[in-house]
Amino acid sequence: MTPEGPVTGSGLRTPRAAAFAGILFAILLGLAFALILISQPADPATPGAWLSDPSRRGAVAVALNLVPFAGIAFLWFIGVVRDRIGQQEDRFFATVFLGSGLLFIAMLFAGAAFAAGLGSLVMVRPSASDPGTLVIGREITVLLLRVYGMRMAAVFTMSTALITLRTKVIPPWIGFTGVAVAIVLLVSIGLTFWVSLLFPAWIFLLSVDILRTGLRRPPAAASAAAGL
Repeated sequence: MTPEGPVTGSGLRTPRAAAFAGILFAILLGLAFALILISQPADPATPGAWLSDPSRRGAVAVALNLVPFAGIAFLWFIGVVRDRIGQQEDRFFATVFLGSGLLFIAMLFAGAAFAAGLGSLVMVRPSASDPGTLVIGREITVLLLRVYGMRMAAVFTMSTALITLRTKVIPPWIGFTGVAVAIVLLVSIGLTFWVSLLFPAWIFLLSVDILRTGLRRPPAAASAAAGL
């Protein structure tokens, strides 16, 4: 038998630069949503107006190209939050947190891909730009982004807020703000798309707090958990 020596290797640590992932995601998604909102036609009966207007078409193209980078940053942000929670992670909330986050990304990518594909098809084949095709494409994109995607964002916000409140890794007011944002997203997302900007705004707020206090949970929270 050989004597058991000390472990010399060190575990992987979350790079500090990863704390900026949430901020980057919030900026990219907020910018993409804002570009889409200002580019969409005032009259829903004319969904193809952005195709004939070069400035609107360019703004939508920029917005759709920002979505993949926002999604990548969001995946990093999920990792940062889990690192922040550490060993206090609850299986139930962790499942809802991770599942809703991944479903949000899936809906976001699917909606953006469908909108980009429809736009490319209409540009290549103008005959496909009949009102019926554009209306159907608009409704599918709205369902993917505004209905399903943003409701998954609401579930993600709610689960994240509850996890961080229970583990005491963020100030309570940020957690309660997240609960309020989630409720607003759930009940009013069909009224106006502008309310969707609340989601990246809260992610930005949470990321700034994580960056300010460090990736690991605060010492006070750790002491409280150890005393339980």
